[in-house]
Amino acid sequence: MATAETFDKITMFGAAWCSDCRRSKALLDRLEVDYDYVDVEAVEDGAARAEAISGRKNIPVIVFPDATHVVEPTDAELEAKLQEAAA
Repeated sequence: MATAETFDKITMFGAAWCSDCRRSKALLDRLEVDYDYVDVEAVEDGAARAEAISGRKNIPVIVFPDATHVVEPTDAELEAKLQEAAA
């Protein structure tokens, strides 16, 4: 049985061509969030990892250290999740 992937900090799976990814990445940067970025086109298994986490092919997939994740969040949804994760 495979072990679920765990993350020490927020990890975002995305791609440069994805407008939702650019928007979420800009929000994380603006809020000065410490996160890892995995480019699903540049990292060999990046897309497969994102799909394994979310069960979908959509990006961005943003994973939190508590193993929860969001897929294609709006800025409001991402900000709410960040506040929840910080609590």
